[in-house]
Amino acid sequence: MGNTPIPKETVNKIVAASSIKNIGTASIREIKRLISDIEKASGKQFVRMEMGIPGLPACEIGVKAQIKALQNGVASLYPDIEGTPELKQEMSKFVKNYLDLDVSPDSCIPTVGSMMGGMAGFMTFARARKERTHTLFIDPGFPVQKQQHKVLGLPYETFDVYDFRGSRLKAKLESYLSKGYIHSIIYSNPNNPSWICFTDEELKIIGNLANQYDVCIFEDLAYFGMDFRRDISHPGVPPYQPTIGKYTSNYALLISSSKAFSYAGERIGMLVLSDCLYQRNFPDLVPFFGSEQLGRAIIYGTVYAISSGTSHSAQYALAAILKACNEGTYNYINDVKVYGEKAAVMKKLFLDNGFKLVYEKDEDKPLADGFYFTIYYPGMTGEELLKEFLYYGISAISLAITGSDHEGLRACVSLVQPSLFPALQQRLEAFHLNHPL
Repeated sequence: MGNTPIPKETVNKIVAASSIKNIGTASIREIKRLISDIEKASGKQFVRMEMGIPGLPACEIGVKAQIKALQNGVASLYPDIEGTPELKQEMSKFVKNYLDLDVSPDSCIPTVGSMMGGMAGFMTFARARKERTHTLFIDPGFPVQKQQHKVLGLPYETFDVYDFRGSRLKAKLESYLSKGYIHSIIYSNPNNPSWICFTDEELKIIGNLANQYDVCIFEDLAYFGMDFRRDISHPGVPPYQPTIGKYTSNYALLISSSKAFSYAGERIGMLVLSDCLYQRNFPDLVPFFGSEQLGRAIIYGTVYAISSGTSHSAQYALAAILKACNEGTYNYINDVKVYGEKAAVMKKLFLDNGFKLVYEKDEDKPLADGFYFTIYYPGMTGEELLKEFLYYGISAISLAITGSDHEGLRACVSLVQPSLFPALQQRLEAFHLNHPL
């Protein structure tokens, strides 16, 4: 190996001093800390692609509304456990305007980020029917959702969807659902980390099987509307964000404000149940939550026990943002399109220097340029590539922690400013020179 932007001795010393046993299976937060330590010791700035952090300012509409709410004294008051009426109304309208789904405000539950919405859902559904014990992950996926299952002691099944796109998905799903112990299926769309997006055919397959086998579908919409191949930015006008809700009423939507509205710091998200699912009774819930109605069990059992509600002022922020979206006075897609523009440039830099894309297509169509993309270097495992990148001042995370069966890394574009593109190009060229194919 020739000269590298960061001295090998410096990197090795920091890695040895860390508590990380295997960098290929290290968590995102562990990688973040390691990179920060190397930056501090070396004095060199990394091209940081490990964290899915918004790279844009928070939506100003939300900031102003939250400040006003704080000035009006909400910080001293507990919010309603169900959420403020204003926010629930705007959530219901937003779901109608951007997903074309009819959901009552009662079924719209604000949560401490959509991560909490998922955890609350997993905890509740795991107790809804004694014979239904497992969640099924359609991977690759967000690693922390599996961590939630682990800390809760909840079992799960998982498979990489890479080889089961299109009509092949049906048989693969049925191989798990036919066993009778799956209570829920979870996936993200657009997908973290691969940025694949399920087609209407695939969503229909999942929805039909949800009906046939009576399982709940958790649809993680953390990157709402960020498949930039279709413009969903006009409220009440097609096209809409694709959703499982068109094919089954057994759904729970996890909608984040972190990426779409760059409001990650205030930890405010949305758990939206279909009205049918909210009102459904599961007698097995009673010993744990005091109610057999699913919606009440989630709100007054799980959400109450986890957090006793959601940040009061942040609810006013999100209500104001959603109101502006619903009224067509704020087009959030215009703000976040920059992620797709950066991804197009960064992908080309990698491809020009011998790298390949791991996940390339949605069936026969190239993936959209967006928040993430996945890469590998021929002849190297994901762990080897991640280790080697440290010497070149480039960070990412291994696909191994996402449930992927494929070697490679996930790259996030959000924190890479265009001013760093020349440095990224130089470092990739040096890497390619030192690792000829």
